[in-house]
Amino acid sequence: MPLVIERFVLGDFQTNGYVLWDDADPTRTCWIVDCPYQPEPMLDFVEKRGLKPSLCILTHCHCDHVAGLAQMRLRLGPVNTICHRAEKDFNEDPNLNLSAFIPPAVVAPPPDACVGGGEMLELGGLYFRVLHTPGHSPGSITLWCPEASTAIVGDTLFAGSMGRIDFPTSDRDAMHRTLHQVLLHLPENTEVHPGHGPSTTVAAERSGNPFLR
Repeated sequence: MPLVIERFVLGDFQTNGYVLWDDADPTRTCWIVDCPYQPEPMLDFVEKRGLKPSLCILTHCHCDHVAGLAQMRLRLGPVNTICHRAEKDFNEDPNLNLSAFIPPAVVAPPPDACVGGGEMLELGGLYFRVLHTPGHSPGSITLWCPEASTAIVGDTLFAGSMGRIDFPTSDRDAMHRTLHQVLLHLPENTEVHPGHGPSTTVAAERSGNPFLR
């Protein structure tokens, strides 16, 4: 498949930021998915590869996924940022993005647009469906590309684990529904790219993740 995904482990929270592009697309258009603290290695990569970011898509708006947005815009220009509408105010509110509890407070640029789930987004010749996958946070989203058997899931599902549900805006019941009615219903060969830690597959998590039994 022409989809290329580069992962960058960034900042003290070891948050995954991703750069995606269609290698068959001559325009070199790319997406940035999440923009963590200390995003310089990811931004350097975009510049050195001559990639042209059209969107920065936030899987959710906790501080460790949005803290680098201002630096991204200083380096790469006015890249449009999107998130789920349930978290449209998180970037600018340290209480909502959780940085009030782990200073210094993060006040990141607000999103340019919001999604609600169900949208189809095009990258080169590839299409990603936006899945609303709340639980860890109310506006968590997954980017699923059936053609490339790929899902970028943020902090909802990890290799052998799942996202925290003890934050003020977390929801245990919503997480259970998301995991069992959405993510585990994706095809078994789907490669899962989480917000922290290594990639995995739906098949591996169905068979071996103790939090999904």
